[in-house]
Amino acid sequence: MNGLRKALAQTPPLWWSLLYFFCLLCGYYVLRPVRDAMGASSDAATVFPHAAIQWAQSHGLQLKDFVLQVLFTCTFVVMIALQPVYGALVARFPRRVFLPVVYGIFILCLFAFHWAFHTQVPGRGMVFFVWTAIFNLFAVTVFWSYMADVFDDRQARRVYGYIGAGGTAGAVIGPMLTQWLVQPLGVANLLLVSAGFLAVCVLCIVRLRPWAIRRAHAQGLDSGEGAMGGSVWAGLKLVWQRPVLRAMAATLFFSVGAATLLYNQQAAIAREFYPGAEAATAYFARIDSAVNLLAILTQLLLTRWLLDRHGVAPALLMPGLILLLGFGVLMASPLPVMVAIVQVLQRGSEFALAKPARETLYTRVDRPSRYKGKAVIDTAIFRGTDLAFVWIHKAVALFGTQAVFAAGAIAAAGMTAGAWSIVRAQRGLPGADSSSDSAFDRQPARGES
Repeated sequence: MNGLRKALAQTPPLWWSLLYFFCLLCGYYVLRPVRDAMGASSDAATVFPHAAIQWAQSHGLQLKDFVLQVLFTCTFVVMIALQPVYGALVARFPRRVFLPVVYGIFILCLFAFHWAFHTQVPGRGMVFFVWTAIFNLFAVTVFWSYMADVFDDRQARRVYGYIGAGGTAGAVIGPMLTQWLVQPLGVANLLLVSAGFLAVCVLCIVRLRPWAIRRAHAQGLDSGEGAMGGSVWAGLKLVWQRPVLRAMAATLFFSVGAATLLYNQQAAIAREFYPGAEAATAYFARIDSAVNLLAILTQLLLTRWLLDRHGVAPALLMPGLILLLGFGVLMASPLPVMVAIVQVLQRGSEFALAKPARETLYTRVDRPSRYKGKAVIDTAIFRGTDLAFVWIHKAVALFGTQAVFAAGAIAAAGMTAGAWSIVRAQRGLPGADSSSDSAFDRQPARGES
């Protein structure tokens, strides 16, 4: 904790960054158990519109047997449709406009969902599941892109572990709030709690703006207040052209694939043992709490030391190796409790190690790569992989549980190989720039914006 106190004293924007990520993930994790309960529901009428259920039945299909497959497919389609909208915002509007706009739209959506859940609108589960997945990816992607504007590489290695811990603290408290409030308030009113946390995020964006401008000026760059311009699809081109972005995309493909296989097995267990919406919500909230407690301990005790002393390589490689071992154990002993344990280890190591390590690298690339290329990787590629592997799981599961875990082990091996390719590719990036430290580590001048 002495290291945290010292970092807070030396780095004023760290306070606002911690609050920003805390509120963002707390608000999201209030919603996540509700979303997971929708995905694990065996009651098609709760999730899908009546018209969709009737259409499926007329074609000899029962939607309750394809809940996650349909939801992930819809999520991918909507994500692809929204990608050019996000690209247009980034290309045409300055940062001070599009960042608050993104969060403002999410807040308005939560008020609309409050009405939908309160009035029991048919199909609300499907729309909410899709929206929550999109919210998580876009909101968190924007957060880390903004952090790469505020901090340079050396500073990021010093503080990203703490920022991640702040977010994880929010992720720990969010499911707890859901467990405590879901019975007395009901699901609909939980959405208003999340909206309040997102409103604080908008405040943090405004308060961090002077440091983002100061860092850009210290490096002789534009302030980041102008629009970046370019095509709305420029992010795809950047991912294809930049070796480090290609390596990140490949790693994410295998990482998300392995996680999706595991997530689907967990959902199957929840459908069997927790058929009610409230019971399933509480079950997923307990899993989330365990994940985030592990993550925050790792972030406080290990992440900063690893990144500062040994660079990104260990933090990038360890999650894949842990997951490879976990799937090996599951193939030998496919017990429900072991599935939960491996899920906790997988998500905890991803949040605490791999994610901060990858995000530090974005401080060493240009702003189009941070906002455009990163958005493509974290949204379209992420959800495209989700879509592919949710159907892969459906096919592989026909051969039994162990076949699913064997496929997961192959994906974990690909994830580890991809992480090594990131380690190699990042060696060609510019190193940390310490020239901006003196400008960064002091308060902005009065009236500066």
